[in-house]
Amino acid sequence: MSSSASRVSDLSAHLGFWLRTVSNHVSHAFAAKLDAKGVTVAEWVVMRALYDKAPTSPSHLADEIGMTRGAITKLADRLIAKSLVVRNANPDDGRAQTLALTTQGKKLVPELAALADQNDREFFGCLSEAERHSLERILKRMVEHGRITAVPID
Repeated sequence: MSSSASRVSDLSAHLGFWLRTVSNHVSHAFAAKLDAKGVTVAEWVVMRALYDKAPTSPSHLADEIGMTRGAITKLADRLIAKSLVVRNANPDDGRAQTLALTTQGKKLVPELAALADQNDREFFGCLSEAERHSLERILKRMVEHGRITAVPID
């Protein structure tokens, strides 16, 4: 065995391994909770971004969330089919369109937000308040350092 082979680190020796392990479980549990309500994580992100907003152009929404315009169009189409979002012509520019939550969509967002809160409690409730703040501070610093702007959707 060569000396370089003896220095191969274990998977669990990397912070990324532990971060991904936790992230996968948190994300999968949340996705399952949303699925029970008939919504995907990506659809939830769009719905939450539209909540408490005036009708918004798809391009503005795409920029805000960090998605492509094509992705927003596909998600909007799915949400429109579920009667959770409506697409209308912009009253100021008939060629442009806006997206807004329907009444049904507005009622669903707080339920989905409660599921997000529940999911956080289930996974991070074992941490003290100080530990939670430290973890949040560290993760936000890493996001800033990496110039990460896209909202996670999967």
